Formats: sequence, C-alpha cells, structure tokens
Amino acid sequence: MGFQFTEENIARVNKAKSKYPTSLAAVMETLWIAQEQNGYISEEVMSHVAEVLQIDKVNVLSVVTFYTMYFQKKMGKYHIQVCTNVSCMLRGAYEIWDAVKDKLGIENMEVTSDGKFSLEEVECMGACGYAPMIAVNENFHENLNKEKVLEILDSLK
Repeated sequence: MGFQFTEENIARVNKAKSKYPTSLAAVMETLWIAQEQNGYISEEVMSHVAEVLQIDKVNVLSVVTFYTMYFQKKMGKYHIQVCTNVSCMLRGAYEIWDAVKDKLGIENMEVTSDGKFSLEEVECMGACGYAPMIAVNENFHENLNKEKVLEILDSLK
C-alpha cells in the first residue's frame, strides 16, 4: 500500500490547504507534515503528496531538492547542522565542524551506525550576529566554541 498520511495528518494537510488559494501553495507545509510522519521524503512520499494536493510530482520534487529542511534519506535521531557560512566561518565554524565529525566519526550527510546522529554542513542559518551556531533537530545553539559543542553532543541521550 505504501506511504499514506495518518487520519490526523490528512486533517493537518486539509487545514494547510484551506489557508491558500491553490493546493500548490500548501506543498511546503504538507511536505513538513509528511517528513514528521515518515522521517524523510522518499519517492513514495513525494508521489503521495502530489496525489493528495493534486499537483504534478515535479512541483513536489523541486521543493524537496531546493530546501535543505527536507531529507531524502533517513537521518539520525539527532540531526546536527553546522553552519559554515561567512560569519560562522570567521568565528571558528570549521573547528566546530571538524570536532563534530571527529566525535561522531561521520562525514557530511552520513548517519552513525547506531542511527543516533546525522551530520550536515549548512549555509547561513540566519544568526550571523550570534555566530558560530549549530542546530540539533529544531533547537538552535549560538555563540559556540568547540568545547561548548562537544558538551551539547555529550548531553544528547
């Protein structure tokens, strides 16, 4: 049968659709709901989203491949995003990046063998005045150094 929204999530999708003049405008919110349910956006999920919104699958694919908030493969329980854009880079982002890679033993867009962590190098996260920063799932940590980041990683259970 493949991916299907739960009853609760189809209600959320319908609510999202009601906010916009066209179903296409609800694609980002619908994809977010799908990712929450499935963990990532697979081909099957994209097909179902296109079907539910009655839009072309290419419209769904273009959103999934443009925005870094959508994952096309299963990520870890804790998805670590390290900003390495200019402000963060100038304040030590690459020291942080290297420390996280070394601690977790993975590279960009990889997942630890236990499925606990995944890692992603990202461009600007919009906190340039508080650089450097990382995100752990949807929690943002700013004004960091290597030691603080390693403490954050150690605190994750």
